[in-house]
Amino acid sequence: MDYKRKLIEVSLPLEAINKESAREKSIRHGHPSTLHLWWSRKPLATARAVLFASLVDDPSEHPELFPTEEMQDKERQRLFDIIEKLVKWENAGNEALLVQARGEIEKYAVNELPPVLDPFCGGGSIPFEAQRLGLKAYAGDLNPVAVLITKAMIEIPARFSGMPPINPQARAKLGNDAKIKGASGLAEDVAYYGRWMRDEAYERIGKFYPEIDLPAEYGGGKASAIAWIWARTVKCPNPACGCEMPLTSEFWLSKKKGKEAWIEPVADRTAKTIVYKVHKGKGDVPDGTVDRRGARCAACGMPVGLDYVRAEAKAGRMGAQLMAVVAEGKNGRIYLPPEYGKQEAAYDAVPQWEPEGELFGKARVNVPLYGMTKYADLFTSRQLTALTTFCDLIAEARTKAAHDAEATGMDEASAKAYADAIGVYLAFAVDKLSDYCSSICTWVIDRDTIAHTFGRQAIPMVWDYAEANPFCRSTGNFLSCVEWCVRFLKNVVPGIEGRAVQNDAMKGMPFGKGFVISTDPPYYDNIGYSDLSDFFYIWLRRSLKDVYPELFSTVMVPKAQELVATPYHFEGDRDKARRFFEDGLIRVFKNIREAASDEYPVTIYYAFKQSEAEADGDGEHADILHASTGWETMLTGLISAGFAITGTWPMRTERKGRPVANGTNALASSIVLVCRKRPEDAPPASRRQFISALHRELSAALSDMQSGNIPPVDLAQAAIGPGMGVFSRYSAVLEADGTPMTVRSALQLINQELDAYMASQEGEMDAHSRFCTAWYEQFGMNEADYGQADVLSRAKNTSVDKLAALDVLASSKGKVRLLRRDELKPWDELHNDAKGMVWMCVQQMARALEKNGEDGAASIAARISAETAENARSLAYRLYMIADRKGWSAEAYAYNALVVSWPSIQSKAADKRKIEQISI
Repeated sequence: MDYKRKLIEVSLPLEAINKESAREKSIRHGHPSTLHLWWSRKPLATARAVLFASLVDDPSEHPELFPTEEMQDKERQRLFDIIEKLVKWENAGNEALLVQARGEIEKYAVNELPPVLDPFCGGGSIPFEAQRLGLKAYAGDLNPVAVLITKAMIEIPARFSGMPPINPQARAKLGNDAKIKGASGLAEDVAYYGRWMRDEAYERIGKFYPEIDLPAEYGGGKASAIAWIWARTVKCPNPACGCEMPLTSEFWLSKKKGKEAWIEPVADRTAKTIVYKVHKGKGDVPDGTVDRRGARCAACGMPVGLDYVRAEAKAGRMGAQLMAVVAEGKNGRIYLPPEYGKQEAAYDAVPQWEPEGELFGKARVNVPLYGMTKYADLFTSRQLTALTTFCDLIAEARTKAAHDAEATGMDEASAKAYADAIGVYLAFAVDKLSDYCSSICTWVIDRDTIAHTFGRQAIPMVWDYAEANPFCRSTGNFLSCVEWCVRFLKNVVPGIEGRAVQNDAMKGMPFGKGFVISTDPPYYDNIGYSDLSDFFYIWLRRSLKDVYPELFSTVMVPKAQELVATPYHFEGDRDKARRFFEDGLIRVFKNIREAASDEYPVTIYYAFKQSEAEADGDGEHADILHASTGWETMLTGLISAGFAITGTWPMRTERKGRPVANGTNALASSIVLVCRKRPEDAPPASRRQFISALHRELSAALSDMQSGNIPPVDLAQAAIGPGMGVFSRYSAVLEADGTPMTVRSALQLINQELDAYMASQEGEMDAHSRFCTAWYEQFGMNEADYGQADVLSRAKNTSVDKLAALDVLASSKGKVRLLRRDELKPWDELHNDAKGMVWMCVQQMARALEKNGEDGAASIAARISAETAENARSLAYRLYMIADRKGWSAEAYAYNALVVSWPSIQSKAADKRKIEQISI
């Protein structure tokens, strides 16, 4: 090894990183995620921590500075402290902290700071964070929407940092000598020309969004409409009925306490029509008329199959009826029947243009089943008219901004470049508007607002939809969309100017060689970004085609070259799709290897999904490390391309709430693989040599991980790193018959070694605890025959009677079971021998932690010896692994929580010993 290991190859403060990464999901104001929607965007905290830890040396690489393990641990903790501060969103713009972090990176840089490259930039998180850390940031992506998002994050703010606004209003207010921080001048201009666009659009199409005449009960006068609530319709097939039957999931408008409102459909069988009344308060609200099983006519009650609905829709006979209108009232939302909605204005809007392109992505886009085959079909005529108007106004706003820029003394070329930059953010505002202005948007009855199109990574069919008013003051209005972009620009800390380009990573890496490469590549068949991003591309292309002609040269987002295993791109052939992905991934990794610096590791993100883990194993998680085709393909691709894997870190970036609540206790949402170039002359190894090295090195690595208090939930995934590090250091591991060992086989052996290591720790425990652990593994907290307990207790050098006397198990009528935590006696009532049981200590502390927090657990920890405490922590790891494998989520959570809280519990226990002078 002729390189110095980086911190990420040895240890990370995982819990702090994961906590802040998960928390980041709820942060909105100024966060880059609000600039433009992108699917599966990496949290900034994760990207920042991974990059920093990839760029600073581990203290063990400098024995001249840190000669002892104690000194190395202390220095490592100092670096952890920096990371724990860096990952907090509140510190994202803390210049003093960023200077300190940059100083640490510079300390270990060879010659100069290395540039960072992300060849699959997506939402731009990785290059954005590289720039924040003071590094030159480079990015590539095949998808033009991703490229433009990243340009808006790393190119444009840096290029125009410190520049004062050019709009006349701001100039008059600030004067010519105003000092501007960061991109706040650009933010002022985006806000100004966004307001101009809104006002100009209202002059042109405001007549299609008329104000509502309020009834007397609401004080009369006029109010802006927030949304029009429509239901799709088809003709009832019952010959005796024949009305246009509404297809709606529900008739509720609001379920807010004290603000309830709902719709009553009233059928006129003679006229074969349905009219809609709106009621306030609670009432006998009818059920919706359509669900996954089929539909029901609201007039005659006849059940109607979805096949009929689809056939009518495909024949062009699906319509829509206005059921209600939502208006802005002085004291909140006002719900009114259709006659107040002035719906003729919606029919008067005739779009002068509509987007080209067919809808793709059968797995995630199901609207073609209902005749909506083109992107234009996702929008009403009024929505198409509005979005086209706003798109076309961007060119006018750019012309106006360029003229104003020249008036400040800027030359023509610079003025045009600056105006084009303003145009990018205004185009993003139109994209955000389109997300709230499609017929896929629904009305959220418990929040009284509009849900945007992409509530998930799909374009699903919706039956009742909410049509937003872009000129109101509520959700979906254009000025709010502009404001999100403005907040990002005001918050961003521009760094060294970066670059983002469109590039096919299978053909090569952009920009040359010598990069620190960190990237988040496609995940097998998880998300077809090209299919989903067409929704935004159609509007960006109309707005910015003359600004970025090469980026928007195609009618739709490129799909044939997209690196995903999507069968429908290959006429439904799954094998062809799989081979395309696997071959393409190896080419990408070979290109990455060629472009990567020898001094720094490559970090690759892999998104791990619960569905992948449950593909095998009868619902248990014993095989989670090798059950996923995508996971195995990723590892195989890296190794085949000449990489050795030196670390795997689980990043639980998607978790919300506690694990037991969402069923993801054992699964990371992302795993970061740390890789180094394997030497060309790496030798092969036999299966026996591999197993011997695995046993020797993995045990030591696992011991270090436990000493570092890695959460049990992360231990299994983290164990892959050192395990695959052994496997991938060889050119090949040969089986007894001379064939190369597969990655799947290697992962199975790593699993076995992990299990053996955890089981070996039981040897340090007392006999009673060994019995309890073995019984727990076989039966959990369930009953089993006394005879089985008797045999097992003798094997563990104890007895059922002794265990019953210690109040750890119940024995009655020939049945035996372990006592649950809530059945155990309080600590002070236990027999002294029971207090010395490692099993009892774990259960007592876990119960105390659940009921009374860390202080409660510390009260028990203060009364046990250091040796017992260490054995208790080891047992908590072991019990977690057992519970996780068995699928006992609540049990697994309890043991994971105990280990996570362990440092704090022990610290508080030490304080209690001092105060209470406890002797053990």
